This record gives sequence, C-alpha cells and structure tokens, in this order.
Amino acid sequence: MSDLSVFIVDDDASVRDSLGLLLGLRGYRTAIFADAENFLQALSPDWRGCVLLDIRMPGIDGLALQRRLLEAACSLPVIVITGHGDVESARAAFKAQAVDFLEKPLDQAKLMVAIDEAFAKYQSSSQRREQRSHFAGLLATLTPREREVMELIVRGGHNRDIADELGISPRTVEVHKARVMQKLNVDGVAQLVRYSLGER
Repeated sequence: MSDLSVFIVDDDASVRDSLGLLLGLRGYRTAIFADAENFLQALSPDWRGCVLLDIRMPGIDGLALQRRLLEAACSLPVIVITGHGDVESARAAFKAQAVDFLEKPLDQAKLMVAIDEAFAKYQSSSQRREQRSHFAGLLATLTPREREVMELIVRGGHNRDIADELGISPRTVEVHKARVMQKLNVDGVAQLVRYSLGER
C-alpha cells in the first residue's frame, strides 16, 4: 500500500471501529475522528489520502465540513457516507466535488472502489501541484523582458507584433523567445501555452 491514509470522520463509535478494522485488515492506513471540529483542529497540509465523511454529526455536519475543505482548497478528496441518504444530500455532496456518496450499511466492494478512486484523484492532483510548483520555479529564472515576451507569445502574438509592442527588433524577440524556451525547457509554442495555463 502507499503512504496515503483514509481519514475517517464519524460520530458513531461502532462505525468508526468497524471501518478502522476493515480498512486496517485490507492494508490501508487510517486516522479516526469523532467529529468535524476535531478533524479541522488536527488538519495538516502534509496529510495525504482521502476523507471518509459521515453526513449527520452533531456540531458541524458532514456536508458543512466538506464545503469548508473545498473553500480552504484542501487537496484531500472526500467520500460521503450516510445512513440517511436522500437526493438533496447526494446533490450537495457531488456539487462540493465528492468522489462518491455511499449509504450505510456500506457495501465493502463499493467502498474499496471509492477509496481507490479517491487515492488516484489525490495522486493526480498532487502531481499537477508539483508540476505547477516546478514551472513557477522555472518562470522565476526569466528576466522581466523575457517574461513580457513569453506573455505576448502565449496571447498569440507573432514576432513582428511583439517587436512593435515592445519597441524592439523582431531579431531581438527571436533571441528572447529562444531563451524563454531554453529556460522553461519547452520545445515549442504549443507546449509553452499549455504549461503557462497550468495544464502540464
């Protein structure tokens, strides 16, 4: 198994214990919380994995916690579990980007599929964050003029247009463009546009 964990948030002790045991036996790492408040107090940007979240809890309920995580740009995907499933709750959960909405008693096979899907979602978004961070580091190596040239290229400007706008010769634009490509390690305008849009 990977270094990812399943963070279980449920006010029902028997559900917490049975989920912890089931997932532990299947090789998953778990961390267990009795309510949303304790989870939020402990929440760390270093956490990796997904959240298994009950809807009906005293204090902050599951859907409210899910919205808070979304607003805080928390990278942990959420699987919602409930003993009281209804269309409105399911819609609210999916609107806040839940990976799945599972009704209790939980179907073990469906739960495992949902957790694996959530882990895959976490890892792909984690890779995108790392790539964006790497690209931001490369961008920082550009001079202000190279950055201007890059932005005009990305907007679709041709060498002559960029030269006119910046008051430099097309040949100088060509030199800046070559340096931008080299520093950012890209091999063409299309790749440059894709990187600059964060779709690496």
